[in-house]
This record gives sequence, structure tokens and C-alpha cells, in this order.
Amino acid sequence: MIHTSTPIILASKSPRRKKLLKQIGLQFKSKSFDVDEKYSPDENPVRLVKKLAQDKLQVAVEQIRNSIIITADTIVVFENNILGKPKDKKDAARMLKKLSGNKHFVYTGFAIYNGVTQKLIVDYEKTCVKFRKLGKKEIDDYVASGSPMDKAGAYGIQDDYGAVFVSKISGDYYNVVGLPLSKFYTRLTEVI
Repeated sequence: MIHTSTPIILASKSPRRKKLLKQIGLQFKSKSFDVDEKYSPDENPVRLVKKLAQDKLQVAVEQIRNSIIITADTIVVFENNILGKPKDKKDAARMLKKLSGNKHFVYTGFAIYNGVTQKLIVDYEKTCVKFRKLGKKEIDDYVASGSPMDKAGAYGIQDDYGAVFVSKISGDYYNVVGLPLSKFYTRLTEVI
């Protein structure tokens, strides 16, 4: 368990990240900030997720003082192209069709900043995920549920239904959910 008298702020809208931090017993508050997440689909994924986490951190640091701030960003990469969150239902179906029967990589970048000590850590994790072949009706039903709309790559491994698409995973499961818990926890202890 991590104990600190410095307030911890998760600067994220993600309900999945909130749940993961609660899972490891972290006492924190959450705030969300609007950050421009524009990028080129062929950008280097490691640089991109670290940059996005740092961009979010920069916005949060301007408004939060004397706290430990946590930010993160997750992307899906298929055949060297970045799949972010779908723009609409048609885009979600397109992404799921691409991932069907194939492997892809999930990258999560995270930043941890202690505003009291000025310590900063920026890191990332990469996980390989293999989908089984998906049927058109499965994709249509999942998209109609609305679940893929706020998720990179248009699916959630932690979802009731999105989970059945995954046939194999190599790496950190929690990274695919939105935060690589083991690496994150270890790095967090370094700034406290």
C-alpha cells in the first residue's frame, strides 16, 4: 500500500483508470481537463503515448498545486497505424473489422508528477493482443451497445462482451484496460 500525505490527483475522465487505482488501494481524487489529442496515424506509438500523457500533465500542473498528479493515454496500433477512439459507430465497426482475426498492440503512456518535490516520471507499457475472427453480427451488436465509443481501438477488454473478442494476450492485461498497474505502482513509489 502507498501512503503519502501529499494529495494524489488522477487527471483523467476514464472510469477504467479510476477503478484500477481504487483496486490497488490508492487514495486519490479525480479531475478532468480538456486536452487536444490530435496526432498522425503513423506517428511513433511510444513517443506519442508519452507525449500525450505529458501534454495532459502540463494542463493539469497549471491548475493543481502541491499534489501528485497522474495522467495517462492509451492507443491501439494495428499494422503500424494508430487506432484512437472511434469518431462514430461506422468508424468503430471499421476498426473492429480490421482487428478481427489479427494481432495488434496496445500502448499506454503515463506521467506521474510530484508537485512538492518536483519529481517527474514518464513511462509506457506495450501489450500484444490477438482477436479471434469476429462475425458481422457480433461487431454490429457490440457497436450498437455504445460500449466501443470511448475506447481506443473501439473495444474494452474488461467489458462483458468486448472481452470475448480476445483469444490471446502477451503482456500486461491492465495495460489494455488503461493503466499498466505493476509498472505504474513501481514508478509511483519513486516519486513519493
